[in-house]
Amino acid sequence: MPKLKMSWPNRITVARIMLIVPFVIAMLHLNDPQYSPWSRYGALAIFLLMAFSDALDGFLARRLNSATPLGSFLDPLADKLLIICTCLLLSAGPTAVSGMELPSAVVVIIIGKDLFTVLGFVIIYLVTSEVTISPAKTGKLSTDLQLAMVIAILISPDVMRVFGGFKYVVHLLWWAAAAVAVATTIVYTRLGSRILNEYEQRQKQKKNLKNNPPTERKPIDS
Repeated sequence: MPKLKMSWPNRITVARIMLIVPFVIAMLHLNDPQYSPWSRYGALAIFLLMAFSDALDGFLARRLNSATPLGSFLDPLADKLLIICTCLLLSAGPTAVSGMELPSAVVVIIIGKDLFTVLGFVIIYLVTSEVTISPAKTGKLSTDLQLAMVIAILISPDVMRVFGGFKYVVHLLWWAAAAVAVATTIVYTRLGSRILNEYEQRQKQKKNLKNNPPTERKPIDS
């Protein structure tokens, strides 16, 4: 049997998914006096590596012209798994950065957007039997803001020793991330509705052609 080869962008995406495990372990020891602040630095380093790999696999996919359906599925999955885990950890007391606990409303909005997107994908697949992944610009902006938000929270204890007003920058980032998440949900809702409507129109056209096949004109004898 021929060996299945995975492209380099997909390998990087899989590695990013696997890095979620050590990231979560580091976050679980965030406020442990035995490991603090090194656990936070470790979590920050892993998170920065994952954020860099997110940009790298997209660049390689375009540069090497090696974009695949698997990559189109794995890349957003990796982002969603990372963001969901991170938001939950940064909102819980034992694993949150002291004084920078992520508000529950922001967590619900961000995770709700991701769950709604996954649910929409499943519904479209069940109805159309087609894998449809259409990333929107707002979706990319939403992910970038969430990454920036997490990085800002993790570095906040060090930055605030020099610049106390940095907490307002963090607050701005997390509410901006929540607002863009809401906008992204609206965009994807409209996009999903359009995909389903176009599918229904195609099905109606096929049904009409089946019930009313075009008649062939017979040549007129001269």
